[in-house]
Amino acid sequence: MCGPRLSGSAGNSEMNPVIAKIHEAQLRKGLPEFRPGDTVRVNVRLKEGEGDKEKERLQAFEGVVISKKGRAAGATFTVRRVSFGVGIERIFPLHSPSISSIDVVGKGKVRRARLYYLRDLKGKAARIKRAAREEKPEAVAATAGAESKV
Repeated sequence: MCGPRLSGSAGNSEMNPVIAKIHEAQLRKGLPEFRPGDTVRVNVRLKEGEGDKEKERLQAFEGVVISKKGRAAGATFTVRRVSFGVGIERIFPLHSPSISSIDVVGKGKVRRARLYYLRDLKGKAARIKRAAREEKPEAVAATAGAESKV
């Protein structure tokens, strides 16, 4: 045997089928494709009031995705925005029921998977270049086929 033996999930690539099915049931479908550097608007469900007067409302949090971590049901992403000169970061569980929707506002061109260096930058230096990324070829072909039929 060469090298140290990995323990836990790192050493076991196969998951028990029963556990895999439970994990699959917890995942949300229809999430948009986004990566670090993209600007997203996350609509979060908030509960206000107590007792019978409990109301639920949506609050938007718009900012730059600075990291994505984890896999399956434990995946999270961090969004950073500057409000009144103060940087605010929120970590959202990707598959949480408290997230109503995630909208990709803009695509960014970055060369890192973690953009923690943005914390030290201010003003124009903290801007991210726009990306000229295209949609996946399958999605483009599907929309082109639908337009030609009309």
